[in-house]
Amino acid sequence: MTIVQQIAAYIAKKDFADMSEQAGRQIKLRILDSLGTAIGAVQGPPVRMLRNHIEEFSSAGACTLLGGGRAAPDDAALYNSALVRYLDYNDSYLAKGETCHPSDNLGAVLAAAEQAGASGRQVMLALAVAYQVQCRLSDEAPVRAKGFDHTTQGAYAVAAGVSKALGLTSEKTANALAISGTALNALRVTRTGALSHWKGLAYPYTAFGATAATYLARQGITGPMAVFEGNKGFQESIAGPFKIDWEHEDLERVTRTIIKKYNAEVHSQATLEGVLALQRQAGFNADQVEKIEIVTFDVAYHIIGGGEEGDKTAAIHTKEEADHSLQYMTAVALLDGQVLPAQYEPERIRRTDVQALLRKISVQPSEAYSARFPAEMPCHVKIHLRDDRTLEIEKTDYEGFHSRPMDWTTACEKFESLAAPYADADVRGRIIDTVQFLEKHDARALAGLISQVRIPG
Repeated sequence: MTIVQQIAAYIAKKDFADMSEQAGRQIKLRILDSLGTAIGAVQGPPVRMLRNHIEEFSSAGACTLLGGGRAAPDDAALYNSALVRYLDYNDSYLAKGETCHPSDNLGAVLAAAEQAGASGRQVMLALAVAYQVQCRLSDEAPVRAKGFDHTTQGAYAVAAGVSKALGLTSEKTANALAISGTALNALRVTRTGALSHWKGLAYPYTAFGATAATYLARQGITGPMAVFEGNKGFQESIAGPFKIDWEHEDLERVTRTIIKKYNAEVHSQATLEGVLALQRQAGFNADQVEKIEIVTFDVAYHIIGGGEEGDKTAAIHTKEEADHSLQYMTAVALLDGQVLPAQYEPERIRRTDVQALLRKISVQPSEAYSARFPAEMPCHVKIHLRDDRTLEIEKTDYEGFHSRPMDWTTACEKFESLAAPYADADVRGRIIDTVQFLEKHDARALAGLISQVRIPG
């Protein structure tokens, strides 16, 4: 069997009983977390542009759009995935050479599950399969160093989850994986230099393409079975050789994913928790800061600290640039005492207080910290104050990391804070209850609830 056939066989044979109780709890927690980030994003400018685009050309369909309206499964996957992703507040998975956001798969899985009339258990199982495929490919076949985006592995994850939600045969699942994997190999330039709207839309577009590809495979369209190991395939052209024993893969990778405490790029989370802890302990104001020195692991330095993916102090004007600048996020945390969606409003980003403070922050990598990542998220922060005090803290994790996982109560609090402006208390409560007891509900019940979210204007 080819690799894609091995993955398809793994997907086809997995059953809800194969998921541990812990994995089931964590899947539900991530569904709730993702719905919160999605509801909180309904006013995002590119999200509104997407909705205008879909409404112009697709006025009806089998699947629900969050906030009301219907569309074809691929368009619903695009729109709802964009909502999950836009705030950059959804979960993450850390591999040595790759970072991804497996909840990016929820929009596609829910669209397919709704269209198919899938049960809540089938939703959970399909999403767990997508998590496993994406995380394991990130572990063993990272592509970031080769210049490709993490959405490249996501093409296989979306096809895996949608195939499972639709109940496709192993043969049709293999074709879905093959088509998606051949067609959707994205460049890392999406996340380097001056950042655009596409940073938040790259995975939703992958969800759109891979969902469409899976529905084509459902009709009988075939794809190249040697997509991984064939001549000019994934291994030769992108990732290099790798091995995963799919016959013995489980559904537990979701338990190693992490949830964000702050609305900030994932590699910043421990640093922000540390900075805010120092401020609480010492009681200083941001205007007392002389300079801040941050030492972190190489991945954080290169992506958000000013390393190989570009300077993070000179041109911070947009949300996309701000939420990928460790200097900006640290500065605004000290000024505002928090990092939430409000900290990325254009007028907040442009204000002179944060623009001045972020230039007082230096970021450097540490080989020792890099060796401890991704098992830890190590960093050291030293804050020099004008009164000659020096404050220091070293961190290895944060609340939401797999060593300090977020509990259901805290996840509900995060959901409520994001959803309250756009959903009535009754709707919020019913979404929480439906997700918590998803085994007793179905995809269409959950879709019906997210249709009741309000979109202002």
